[in-house]
Amino acid sequence: MHQTSYTLLGVMSGTSLDGVDLAYVEFVKEDSWSYTILKSTTTAYSKEWVQRLEHAVALPAEELKSLDVEYTRYLGSIIKNFIDQNPIAHLDAVASHGHTILHRPEAGITYQIGNLPQLAGLVGELVICDFRVEDVALGGQGAPLVPIGDAMLFKRYAACLNIGGFANISYDDGARRVAYDICPTNIVLNTYARKLGFDFDKDGEIARAGRIDDEVLDQLNALDYYTRPAPKSLGLEWVQEQVFPILEASGLDAEDCIATFTEHMAAQIARHLRLSVAGKNSKSILITGGGAFNTYLIERISALSDLALNIPDAQTVEFKEALIFAFMGALRLRNTPNILSCVTGAPQDHCAGLVYSP
Repeated sequence: MHQTSYTLLGVMSGTSLDGVDLAYVEFVKEDSWSYTILKSTTTAYSKEWVQRLEHAVALPAEELKSLDVEYTRYLGSIIKNFIDQNPIAHLDAVASHGHTILHRPEAGITYQIGNLPQLAGLVGELVICDFRVEDVALGGQGAPLVPIGDAMLFKRYAACLNIGGFANISYDDGARRVAYDICPTNIVLNTYARKLGFDFDKDGEIARAGRIDDEVLDQLNALDYYTRPAPKSLGLEWVQEQVFPILEASGLDAEDCIATFTEHMAAQIARHLRLSVAGKNSKSILITGGGAFNTYLIERISALSDLALNIPDAQTVEFKEALIFAFMGALRLRNTPNILSCVTGAPQDHCAGLVYSP
């Protein structure tokens, strides 16, 4: 007999490099699942960690292993501090995504650092982590993973859009769940914002003031990835190979790169939002992730899509991914599927996540 209530700590570090999100969540299973976020916070990365994680993709294998050990200790200290500083009466498990360094599923590679077995000892709790590796080993993309939570916790929406380091979408087409990465987002914008001395483009004001270069915009929109069918996913390697060369070769200053890329993001996102609601009575779109706070980007998506864009409370916007990794941990404890083959391309739904005891 399964439990009907679970409390887990979901931990997520995204490619936008803004920090580590932690969400302490209670889940209740009755006819359907419900959740309550009891406590949440983001621990921001120092400039040193931003630089190290940003450039880790180019590290030799031995140096990457060393970074993994160091990052696991660092992540363990963040999680332990959260547990010690908050009134947590009971914790079934810590469900941690880690931080993605390599993601080339077509080559059978995905690597999230911070998922070493010693993490459980460092935090003193049962740990569930490394959710992507099994799916890639089975031949799937290892991404996106959040659609299981979208389908079971946010099914009242016609589609769920998350704008983090990448924009990804999840929706039900009537026969199955469809989900994929749409395009890079903050992983590009934040890179150029940092050139200007900012962590990110607050409210999209840099983009609003910048100039959109139509020729560069056309080059970006013509990238081959956008014509490929799902399942598909993106990683930093693709951005470095396909996106940054176009922007750097353009000769545009950082402001105009941000303006042009923001328009590119809005166009790609709006196109896929329209596809996601085709033929549906409901046109309601849930938008989460840091990009939901980019006022100018949301204005452009709204103008280009003509759809109802719903931005929830700030806690849901910021911590939805950490919430869903906690939920995936609860499903792992029940040994029920937490990854959907229809969105990753794996041969079957399966229950993923390595489990380590303290």
